Amino acid sequence: MGLRDYTLFDVISRNARLYPQRTAISFEGRRITHGEYLARVERLAAGLAAAGVGAGDRVGIVSLNCPEYLDLYGAAAKLGAIVLPVNWRLSADEIVHALNDGAPKIVLADAEHQPVLAAARGRLSSVRLFYAFAAARAPFAPYEDLLCSEAPVAEAGAGDEIGYVLMHTAAVTGKARGALITQRGLIAGGTQMVHQWNLGPDDVQLGALPLFHITALGLFVAIAQAGGGTALSARFDPAAAASRIAEERVTVLGEFAPMLGTLLDKAAEVLADLSSLRIVFGLDTPDTIARFEAACPEAVFWIGYGQSEVSGGVTFAPYRERPGSAGRPALLSVVAVVDDLDRPLPGGQTGEIVVRGPMVFGGYWNCEADNAVTFRSGWHHTGDMGRFDEDGYLWYAGRAPAKELIKPGGENVYPAEVERVILKHPAIAEVVVLGVADAQWGEAVKAVCVCKPGRSVGAQELIEFVGQRIARYKKPKHVAFVAQLPKTAAGATDRAAVKQEHGVG
Repeated sequence: MGLRDYTLFDVISRNARLYPQRTAISFEGRRITHGEYLARVERLAAGLAAAGVGAGDRVGIVSLNCPEYLDLYGAAAKLGAIVLPVNWRLSADEIVHALNDGAPKIVLADAEHQPVLAAARGRLSSVRLFYAFAAARAPFAPYEDLLCSEAPVAEAGAGDEIGYVLMHTAAVTGKARGALITQRGLIAGGTQMVHQWNLGPDDVQLGALPLFHITALGLFVAIAQAGGGTALSARFDPAAAASRIAEERVTVLGEFAPMLGTLLDKAAEVLADLSSLRIVFGLDTPDTIARFEAACPEAVFWIGYGQSEVSGGVTFAPYRERPGSAGRPALLSVVAVVDDLDRPLPGGQTGEIVVRGPMVFGGYWNCEADNAVTFRSGWHHTGDMGRFDEDGYLWYAGRAPAKELIKPGGENVYPAEVERVILKHPAIAEVVVLGVADAQWGEAVKAVCVCKPGRSVGAQELIEFVGQRIARYKKPKHVAFVAQLPKTAAGATDRAAVKQEHGVG
């Protein structure tokens, strides 16, 4: 470890020294203190090392949230290994793509996701060992087998700037790319949240967002840096969440629509006490935010802008400071807006949002050509458009034309990926996929299709066709059939004209 490195393992070790008896993780009636969490991390690190995992090696995980997930994040930080967290909402083929792209030596899974991985075993050429957290069946060995090593493991010599988490995102051209996130980036992101929200050892976050998501990991790191705790949940359930907030005196909640609305509904139904909340961070509708403010008048709803590639958020602000904006640049983030020639634009003008600073990720996994474009001119080019107002607040203005993005419920859906699947249907000749406003999810997927001569397909049939081939959250909610799609003078599909005509649900 370098003279100037600081890792998540250092954070975990510090908490064990300073707050050994305070709760680090609570989960399904169990409590794990900071001292116990360090011991769990060290035990798993020893087992992974004995199984041949070292600096730079990948360890995959396909699981709902559980303490073992957080143990893996800590153990990888000590070993200098790379965690490959896979979105369990993906289809089997998408899970196989993510694992083969990252080529892990070991894959961990919970009971729910063992069958998918067992069926795909023959397609996972890099994986030497499979371990299951519960009810292990071949080819999985019991997770406890990884916890038998007594050999001490020295902290890796790898620095905090090397790859630490490989998150697959940005399926711009139809295939997901792995974003290699560093510990330096995550620690910087956590530092910003500690500073912005004045986090301390008494803070508790509700860990209900999936741990394969950058927001969930970023919040865990931030709370750990503050010496606080995580009230972990396997997945988000509004009734359970309302109860946990009251029982654990949760102070911090990360959410994406419609989580907060359903939480408020259930809390009112069961008379759950949400008064401990002081910070909710996420994306939601003005009406839901107003309901939250009325229910929790001492709390603040925070908005921001970020992505996996910048280790979380780079702008923050209380919603009421500038409703509709994405906040102002955070403590360690340099954010600008540039034109097509990468020249900075003055306030009020819309261009591509670019970022530099310790938050920026290490690059896309095995995608050097993409990295050269993404990191040109000394900035990370986000592919998002925006503008700054006269007070330095960032206003998001959608994706750049080449990198369109739809975000239903906080997930990323790229039109090119959905279009590729729809075009596999024998009745479809052409398609444009776009995002439309949705009261429940914030945004929904819509497909505008042209059928082949003499062929037809029903909207629901086409929706299910897509849902059977990629993650179901990516399937269209709306389908429109047209005789033809508008074309540009060059003969290409005029996507802007399609959006103008069909950009409603």
